[in-house]
Amino acid sequence: MDIKNMRKEMEEELVANILPFWINKMTDETNGGFYGRITGGEVLMPEAEKGAILNARILWTFSSAYRLLKKEEYLTAATRAKRYLIDHFYDEVQGGIFWSLDCKGQPLDTKKQIYALGFAIYGLSEYHRATGDEEALAYAIRIFESIEAHSFDPVKNGYCEALTREWGEIADMRLSDKDENERKTMNTHLHILEPYTNLFRVWKDKRLEAQLRNLIILFTEKILNIKTGHLDLFFNDDWVSKYRIVSYGHDIEASWLIHEAALVLGDKELLEKVEPLVEYIAAAADEGLASDGSMIYETFLDKDRTDADRHWWVQAENVVGHANLYQHFDDGVAMQKAFRCWEYIKENLIDTKNGEWHWSIRADGTINTDDDKAGFWKCPYHNGRMCMEIIERFS
Repeated sequence: MDIKNMRKEMEEELVANILPFWINKMTDETNGGFYGRITGGEVLMPEAEKGAILNARILWTFSSAYRLLKKEEYLTAATRAKRYLIDHFYDEVQGGIFWSLDCKGQPLDTKKQIYALGFAIYGLSEYHRATGDEEALAYAIRIFESIEAHSFDPVKNGYCEALTREWGEIADMRLSDKDENERKTMNTHLHILEPYTNLFRVWKDKRLEAQLRNLIILFTEKILNIKTGHLDLFFNDDWVSKYRIVSYGHDIEASWLIHEAALVLGDKELLEKVEPLVEYIAAAADEGLASDGSMIYETFLDKDRTDADRHWWVQAENVVGHANLYQHFDDGVAMQKAFRCWEYIKENLIDTKNGEWHWSIRADGTINTDDDKAGFWKCPYHNGRMCMEIIERFS
């Protein structure tokens, strides 16, 4: 395997498998936008709720694909997602983005989960980047203003997880039932860092610049566990972490997203501070590498329990994180790890019969069809982005 071949294979995977699945199987011609769910058994659920995360990630993926490959059908899908996000998910009364809608596009869960607002910015800013569309940029800026006004903690720093529709305190702040109910999390900060980076590419605002720099420093000084190289996941208001959980996929994803943020910011001094930590976090993530080239999911240190399933998104981020180490740090060993994981993906996760990728391969090697093929959390963004990162980095 060499980079040229991997790049060619990934473009083929993106154009012939991932993107057609979402256009052909998930476009909702009845109620608009995109369907909310296809099960792991390939059953379309047209009545399923429509999640903000899914819609925003479809918007980002097709905007990015159009920016890179200039195919009209990608612009059509991106524009459809943009329209639906602005016309249905955006809260015209209170600002921000609803968490979910019913299948007809009416608000279902109106809470303001900051993670979802972040993805809305990510998608809208990428649409603007691909097309120059001013409406998308205006809404991205509006959502940025909402996050800064309501979620940012000017006293203790960082961003709270979630608020009510009216931006009040909310009892259950969890992103999903797998998460701890804490005010500040690594995951939400990572997915504010990522859209703020993308927004800064197209909108050189001084306050955005300051908050992006602040986020990078939060990762290096508060979220990174300097003793282990892993990122701590859940914090109280005072940045005290009470949980010992290692998420290998988040570690490797964060390693390249933090690096990307520092590169886009263009602050040499900050970059010099960040780059050794990028390598340190990636090296810690490698503790999750399995002998077959894949990366396992997570370890609960206090419970002495490891989840060795191979999730689709973790493998995608594993490839990008290691390709980043090769590209910027001339780490040839890291590139071999990227190649090996890509081989694992091709052999195990890609569904050549029905399209897209399976949610995961279980630790015993069987395919997990209990979890969605497409849904609230199963989106084209991790695997689509992996393909596009490789296409763009090694063109």
